[in-house]
Amino acid sequence: MSRFLPRLIAAIGVAALAGCASTEAAISPPPGVPKTTRCGTVTVAVNPWSGYAANVAVVSYLLESELGCQVEAVELSETASWAGLNDGSIDVILENWGHDDLKKKYIDRQKVAVELGLTGNKGVIGWYVPPWMAKTYPDITDWKNLNDYADLFKTSKSGAKGQFLAGDPSFVTNDTALIENLKLNYTVVYAGSEDKLIAAFRKAQEDKTPLLGYFYEPQWLLSDVKLVHIPLPNYTPGCDSDAEKVACDYQPYDLDKIGRKAWVDSGNPAAAFIKNWQWTNADQNQVAKDMTQNGLSADDAAKKWADAHRTVWEKWLP
Repeated sequence: MSRFLPRLIAAIGVAALAGCASTEAAISPPPGVPKTTRCGTVTVAVNPWSGYAANVAVVSYLLESELGCQVEAVELSETASWAGLNDGSIDVILENWGHDDLKKKYIDRQKVAVELGLTGNKGVIGWYVPPWMAKTYPDITDWKNLNDYADLFKTSKSGAKGQFLAGDPSFVTNDTALIENLKLNYTVVYAGSEDKLIAAFRKAQEDKTPLLGYFYEPQWLLSDVKLVHIPLPNYTPGCDSDAEKVACDYQPYDLDKIGRKAWVDSGNPAAAFIKNWQWTNADQNQVAKDMTQNGLSADDAAKKWADAHRTVWEKWLP
C-alpha cells in the first residue's frame, strides 16, 4: 500500500516543514471557524496499510476544513511511530494494534504519550486461505491438518517446506514462532507490502492456486474476496506474552489512538477532535476502497464520506 501514501499526502495538503516545527503554532482558521481556534500543524504518523491511510484521509480532511489545522503526514513503521511520540516528531498515532510493551514504555514509564480512546474499529489478525481452498479441502480450516497439506503450499521460495505468506516485514507478527511452536512444516515468506499480499490472495482465488497467509480486518479486500480464517489454539490473556513461546491465536483488538502527551496537554483542539473521533470497520473499508480501487484521491474519498455522514462527524468537533 506504500504506493497510495504519496497520493494521500499530496491530496490532504501536507505542509512541508523544515526540521521539527512547533505543532502548537497558531494559524489563521478558514472562514466559518472561530478565530479563537488554535490548531497549528498536526503531525500524524502514517503506518503502511490502506485502512490506516483511510483514517488519515478523513481525519486530515476534517481537521483542515473544520478546525483550520495544517496536517503533516509522516510515513513510519508502527514501532518508529511510538519513538516519534518520544522525540516530539509525531503528535498522534491514529490506529494502534495493541503494543502493550510500548504502552508500558512510553505511557507508564516515560510518560510522554497518552491514550486517546478507541477508534471504534475491531481488529482481527490471523491465518487465511482463499475461499476455493476451503471449499475444495474442507478440513484445511483445522490448523491441526495443515501439515497434511504442506506439500501443496511449497514454492521456490519456501524450499522443502510449505510457504506461509506474510505481508510487510515491518508488521508485528507471531507467525514464525507459531509455526515453530505448533510444529508445522512451513516457512514464512514475505510478500513485501499490503498491496502485494492483496494481489497474491486475489490471484490465488482467480487462478485456483494454493495460498496460506497472514491477513486481517478491517480490510476492504474481504468485501470482494471472502478469505477463510483458520482458527489457531484459542487466545487467552497472556498466552502471547513470551514472543518466542507463543502458541495461541492472535488477540482480538479494540483499536485505539495514542497522542503525544505535551501536545494533548496543550489544549490543541485537534487533540480533542481525535479523541472524539470514532467510526466503524465499514466506514474505514469504504474510504480505503475508494482510495485504492475506485480512483478517488484521498481528499475526494474523505469528502465523499464526510458529505454522507455529517451527523456522525459533527459529534467529533470540540
